Amino acid sequence: MIFEDFADFSAALPAGRGLAGLDLGTVTIGVAVSDTLLSIATPLETIKRRKFGQDAARLAEILTARTIGGLVLGLPRNMDGSEGPRCQSTRAFARNLAGQAGLDLPITFWDERLSTVAAERALLEADTSRRRRAEVIDHVAAGYILQGALDRLSALRRQQGIQA
Repeated sequence: MIFEDFADFSAALPAGRGLAGLDLGTVTIGVAVSDTLLSIATPLETIKRRKFGQDAARLAEILTARTIGGLVLGLPRNMDGSEGPRCQSTRAFARNLAGQAGLDLPITFWDERLSTVAAERALLEADTSRRRRAEVIDHVAAGYILQGALDRLSALRRQQGIQA
């Protein structure tokens, strides 16, 4: 099920399961996962996009192996906050993913503006080679997206008085 409201997404999450964050590109999908305490995002891998069915199958493998309880998709808004064609593509991907058998997970979106820039900056500060940056940038960006959502989730739960 797709949740536009983050509080509704939070309420739908099963206890004791991690989240996955996705940075959807036209060529690749960056994947990051969290711990079961929902505190730390870890970049995992970059999936080279093929057909939707193949992409969804690889995602299902990851989600099952890691007992993931929800998905956070980076929503590539324009700098003025409006939604363009890339946002429409991300929303369509989420709808298609939500319709897949075996992928009945809560899904939400997270504003990903400047996540790739932040990931690039972190990789430059770590003195990562240009070739290595190209290999890992997408799943590092997914980690930034997921960490933002995890931080918001933590703040929301503190407001509600729920222990993480």
